[in-house]
Amino acid sequence: MFQPLVERIKFEEFIECQPENGRYELHKGIILEMQPTGEHELVRAFLIRELNFEIRRFNLAYSIPNQALVKSVDQKSGYIPDVLVLNLPNLVNEQFWKKSSTVTQAKSIPLAIEVVSTNWRDDYFLKFAEYEEIGIPEYWIVDYAAFGGKRFIGNPKQPVISVYILVEGEYQITQFRGNDRIQSLTFPELNLTAEQVFHAALGEY
Repeated sequence: MFQPLVERIKFEEFIECQPENGRYELHKGIILEMQPTGEHELVRAFLIRELNFEIRRFNLAYSIPNQALVKSVDQKSGYIPDVLVLNLPNLVNEQFWKKSSTVTQAKSIPLAIEVVSTNWRDDYFLKFAEYEEIGIPEYWIVDYAAFGGKRFIGNPKQPVISVYILVEGEYQITQFRGNDRIQSLTFPELNLTAEQVFHAALGEY
């Protein structure tokens, strides 16, 4: 059967025409609507709360926006991380920031976090590669419901937080489960276990 070609757009076109309501990303020129589950949003809100506490506690020049885009190196994609920590002093160097809340430089992004949903391949494959290429120093994949493939989260599958740190241009992984205390480059004094994050999906803050 003949399949019509999907029209692909450029990043600049995307930021000009994207709808004002809802969460939309650009994946290789294709606009996709992101509709998270309730559990996903509880985990996201919990992480934002905990990291904002660290930002205030140490008076860091960071901020976590409600919704901001990360532009890919090839300029064909734009992603909205579930949690995006911005380095405020570098925003003056971001040409798209004021007009479209978009960042492109690794210096602007100390940490990006994706909370896994059923489209787990986006986080473990697509965004992993894109964030590594951009040079984002730290990337978390929070797989609170063990959605990911066994090659990523083990067999038997169980909830896991994968923390990737950029070392000589490549991500090196450390994984945290259960009562493991999450080790973060961006927030070295963070006192948070993997289990606490997973419980947030149930509203157990």
